[in-house]
Amino acid sequence: MPQAYDYTVIFVPDPDGGYVAEVPMLGIATQGETLEEVRAMAQDAIRGYIETLEKAGEPVPTEPRGPARRIVTESVRVGM
Repeated sequence: MPQAYDYTVIFVPDPDGGYVAEVPMLGIATQGETLEEVRAMAQDAIRGYIETLEKAGEPVPTEPRGPARRIVTESVRVGM
């Protein structure tokens, strides 16, 4: 069975449209028009990055895991 890796991915709306996905642990990012598309692009980017490391004989970074973490973000408008 192939090795499975879990990484935190941060999805951010792009001001020009679509979304950007950042993978801080690996230092990579990608973008897509919809959340569904950017999720798939992030998986592909992670897979490609790991394959490149493995071919080069480099270690694959792993993200420490503990209790499930959930980040919630909201937009807050403040009038002055």
